[in-house]
Amino acid sequence: MITFPSVSSQTAFQRGVNPLLQLLLPGREDAVLSAETDQALRDRIEELAAKSTEGILSAEERDEYAGYVRANKFVAVLRRAARKVKSGSAA
Repeated sequence: MITFPSVSSQTAFQRGVNPLLQLLLPGREDAVLSAETDQALRDRIEELAAKSTEGILSAEERDEYAGYVRANKFVAVLRRAARKVKSGSAA
């Protein structure tokens, strides 16, 4: 049995999505870097963030907010990879 060293969840996530990013990004870096969410979504996320800070999220809102947080982390990874591709570094 092969034993692999333990890695952080961030490193594991990056290793897992990197092959897809290499397929999706080339030629689309500027579009990825300039993409923005619509104002209604930004307003909703801000509302949930404020409620989270105050500790008054319902269970449904907590679940929704967690989804936005996960999506935001993915977008950050995607944008970081786009900057690397654009600068000529490996994704």
